[in-house]
Amino acid sequence: MMNAEVLAFVLYFVLMLAIGVVFFFKERGAGEKEYFLGGRSMGPWVTAMSAQASDMSAWLLMGLPGSILAFGFGQIWIGIGLALGTIANWVIVARRLRCFSEAANDSITLPQYLSNRFATKSLTLQIICAVIFLVCFTIYVASAFVSGATVFTMVFPSLSNQTAMLLFALIIIIYTFLGGYKAVCWTDFFQGMLMLGALLIAPIFALFMLQGMGVHAVDTPDYFNAFSSWKDIVSGLGWGLGYFGMPHIIIRFMSLESQKSLKKSAKIGITWTVLIVIFAAAVGIIGRLFLGYDEAINGHSLVFITMVRKIFPGVISGLLLSAVLAASMSTADSQLLMAASAFASDVYKPVFRKGKASDKEMMWAGRIVVLIISVVALIIASNPNSGTIMSLVSNAWGVFGAAFGPAIMLSLFWKRFTFAGAVVSIIVGAAVDGLWLAFLSGTGIYEIIPAFAASMIAAIVASLLSKKPGKDVEELFDKAVKFEEE
Repeated sequence: MMNAEVLAFVLYFVLMLAIGVVFFFKERGAGEKEYFLGGRSMGPWVTAMSAQASDMSAWLLMGLPGSILAFGFGQIWIGIGLALGTIANWVIVARRLRCFSEAANDSITLPQYLSNRFATKSLTLQIICAVIFLVCFTIYVASAFVSGATVFTMVFPSLSNQTAMLLFALIIIIYTFLGGYKAVCWTDFFQGMLMLGALLIAPIFALFMLQGMGVHAVDTPDYFNAFSSWKDIVSGLGWGLGYFGMPHIIIRFMSLESQKSLKKSAKIGITWTVLIVIFAAAVGIIGRLFLGYDEAINGHSLVFITMVRKIFPGVISGLLLSAVLAASMSTADSQLLMAASAFASDVYKPVFRKGKASDKEMMWAGRIVVLIISVVALIIASNPNSGTIMSLVSNAWGVFGAAFGPAIMLSLFWKRFTFAGAVVSIIVGAAVDGLWLAFLSGTGIYEIIPAFAASMIAAIVASLLSKKPGKDVEELFDKAVKFEEE
């Protein structure tokens, strides 16, 4: 069985690396816009699957099912919040952001868009955004390295955790480093399909097997009662709020080839997400029955992996376990590229090179950042006290959602929103999120809720107290709205 699992893993990684190599040679003469945004030429299927696959990291197959299994049915509110947030993001944000980013001097990064939206030459917003990106994406990537190493060591038990983590990181670095945005999107597309297939197959086969074996009782009385806990409901819905400020997700909206592709992408992305969270929850619930309470609780984050290895022969289990790596890789590659683009386009070029950097120089600056972030993430992931996969993801998600969500929404829908309002909003959102996590996490309320509210209030107050946007900013707003209506 082990040899078959190894074969499946090797074939999977060869495919991922091949995509990176293909796009490296195909796009060798391409510029900054091509490397960081795919030249705004991505079709609806690739855009939708890439957006959602980059969203759902390894916590989807490890963190969420394990959390539902161990802490109660109330954890399913996280999945409900994510589904609602995905729907709102595609319906409310996607089309308008595509129009606004193009109207705002054809912006290719989120910090660039926010600055261009206010027609300012100030680099304040770009630098603040880039710093938050670098910190949060490094934490996010660390969570992917932790999950990747976990699967590697299960398939290759002779490997140490450090060696497994390094191998996993190298594979991601190589195809992100070589291929840029298109390589990331196409690998995410295949990985998204694999994740969906794995989550559909595993719980269904486990249910069939339960019919021929003694079913273990869900022996904790409050397991299902937790679904009505107000803290679980509020925190779960808070995850949905985060979507409005997730750079690695909303950048996909900016890369769409046309407005016509949007409706098709939205249908694909929403359907994929709804299915994926339903079956991720099913893995947690069915896994508790299938494995029994003691075995399930002792390794709750490994419930998907354990179920798959018990049910399927080697080749199939190897392919399904590759889905965990797919979840990790599809998020890590997007975040590495986002951090690289933020540094190269929003800090290196305007601050260090005063706007004189060539496209080739910009791409290499981005690639160096990919390497630096990967090294720092490896150091964090190697620390046994760094936290669980779920906690690392929730921390980064909270900061992003609170810092950028209100600023993005107001920039798209409020003409009176000002540059000062955006700066204050982002700083307040990130600060309140961090402070709540540090001092008030014991309340059980997910920090994104108070931080998002504080960021929104700060944005509105600062905008009303600052000077009204100039005529050029109002014209840009009207131009973007006109684009949307065409």
